[in-house]
Amino acid sequence: MASFSVVSNISAANAQANLTITNMGLQKALTRVSSGFRINASGDDAAGLAVANSYRSQQAVLNQGIRNANDGLSTLQIKDGALNNIATLLDRMSVLATQSASAASSADRATLDAEFQDVLTEIDREASVAGLDVAAGFSVFVSNDGADGVVGGSIGAVDTTTLAIGTLSIGTAGDAATAVSTIATAVTALGTTQGQVGTLQNRLSYAVSLASTQVVSIKAAESRIRDANMAEESANLTRYNILTQSGIAALAQANSASGNVLQLLR
Repeated sequence: MASFSVVSNISAANAQANLTITNMGLQKALTRVSSGFRINASGDDAAGLAVANSYRSQQAVLNQGIRNANDGLSTLQIKDGALNNIATLLDRMSVLATQSASAASSADRATLDAEFQDVLTEIDREASVAGLDVAAGFSVFVSNDGADGVVGGSIGAVDTTTLAIGTLSIGTAGDAATAVSTIATAVTALGTTQGQVGTLQNRLSYAVSLASTQVVSIKAAESRIRDANMAEESANLTRYNILTQSGIAALAQANSASGNVLQLLR
């Protein structure tokens, strides 16, 4: 049975309760539209937030791994440049030794040997500058897969001692002939080290490519969880705006309805 009361306005209370709920929805829609995120607080989607944060952490690790790999590539390029120079120097030594090895040559062997020794000194200097004077391990951490995330190997030394050319001389035709064959062996040894550096360069390039692809995929996965659907949220914003206006109008009507009860006292 209908009841007329000025003490308790149930219609106004219902309208106010609905208006409060509508206002909460409107504020949430505004927050999502303005931030671009579906999850702006833990309460929006606690489980989804945990997964999204995990994806974000993986991206941070992979991005740093890519930077590590690029730094490693830079180091290897320095070594590769030094190896190419040393290969050129070995070629020059071969030329000098071959010239001196000819017994009928009228060249001044003392002059040839002086240049030969200078080239040996330059090989040691360049090997030292590029960190190729001692054999060493090389490793780069490029992903978040623990032990499988490391790209590594070893790089051999290419100083004159390691190449077994440090004591060579071309002061005589006989010594020069020996030097020619010894340098040929050194060229082969140098090629082995160049192969090691080249292999590491290729592996790091592949690792960067894979990590970049993983970053994109993980970012997409995070986006599906964290980012707001702007089409949906703009529709929600319109809906809640209309509900807010109609709720205010309904509340005004409910308040005026209680005033109509006073007409009974006239």
